Amino acid sequence: MDRDAEARRRMAQMAGHDPFMRGLGLEFAGGGCGRAAVTLRVRKDHLNFNGTCHGGVIFALADTAFGLASNSHGAIAAGIDAHITYQVAVHAGDVLTASATEVTRTRRLGVYRVDVTRADGTPVSAFTGTVYVTSRPHDPKHG
Repeated sequence: MDRDAEARRRMAQMAGHDPFMRGLGLEFAGGGCGRAAVTLRVRKDHLNFNGTCHGGVIFALADTAFGLASNSHGAIAAGIDAHITYQVAVHAGDVLTASATEVTRTRRLGVYRVDVTRADGTPVSAFTGTVYVTSRPHDPKHG
């Protein structure tokens, strides 16, 4: 199996064991080594008091893609810093995709960029995150 196929298998397994993803309706959509895509159809229970998608839901979507991409190599990587900006409002029924890309990775640190877009290609959010890479491999029983 090639490295990207192994990374996709690993990420699909992690996503399948993640009750938070299931609860929010997040779906792993693909990726490879250092890359991941996660989708979400915005539901009414994702909306805030203004009637638009809660920023925390969008953050969770981006953070999930970040987590999968940074853990795609097989070693446990834990987020140590994250920043997000929001460009447009999102409404119930919108389909969002968070696409994470590895910017740099050393033995101990990785930096990732996540772009969140609507299905029509409109940029919704930009997220950057840094992980600390441990020397411990993932436990298959825990994704």
